[in-house]
Amino acid sequence: MAEIICITCPKGCHLQVDEGTLAVTGNSCPRGADYGRNELTHPVRVVTSTVRVSGAPIERCPVKTRGSVPKESMFQVMAALDGVCLQAPVTCGDVVLADVCGTGVDVVATRTLERV
Repeated sequence: MAEIICITCPKGCHLQVDEGTLAVTGNSCPRGADYGRNELTHPVRVVTSTVRVSGAPIERCPVKTRGSVPKESMFQVMAALDGVCLQAPVTCGDVVLADVCGTGVDVVATRTLERV
């Protein structure tokens, strides 16, 4: 029996997931049951970080993946972001890195930065 705290909403339900049958208890909504099963079979995460930017009033631009990436790919995604340097201006929602690490998920800017 695996014990997991659900992160799909602010409630933070304490889930118990049977590792054999993937039966979930402790959830107060269907999303919790889906999260518990997925967390044991194929965990995914949204990655948030920053990348370098030149020509802007600040040196780093916040970014995030547009969707979830496999948990085992998180360090590869972070390594790929380490090599990115944007040129201002940057608009919130701009694709910073398309199909990051072959996951099918884009990394996008989450802040607009004007050129100085």
